[in-house]
Amino acid sequence: MISIGSARALAGAGLRWRPMSGDAFRIERSGFESEVFTVSDMTIEPHEFDTGTILGFNGTTEWALDSLALEDALWLPREDQLRELLRSTFRSLTRLGEHAYRVTVELAGSLESFDAADPADAYCDALLGLISLSADTLT
Repeated sequence: MISIGSARALAGAGLRWRPMSGDAFRIERSGFESEVFTVSDMTIEPHEFDTGTILGFNGTTEWALDSLALEDALWLPREDQLRELLRSTFRSLTRLGEHAYRVTVELAGSLESFDAADPADAYCDALLGLISLSADTLT
């Protein structure tokens, strides 16, 4: 699973989340540091309003959280979601050792590699590189 630091870096870089069933997230409030939630059609559903997206907690009688603004949630994207966001830039995922992985992408015509202890974090670093490159071309 992606690290909290990597997920925060993606959010800080401007990656937008459109919640879908199966997505993991955590609540960015005191008291929820060790909790990971999953969007589900039965229990936690995204509701779209003109003012933004709200995550509705259905049937949660054991604690008093009925809904949560999307801004208070931190998306924890899965490896497949990160790979999909890399689109055609993705070239390979390689295991370097027992606790090391490398994601190779093509950015601006050259191959770039990003290493991390977890595949999701390596994908994240590659995606951050792509986002940075995209931002540089817009300025």
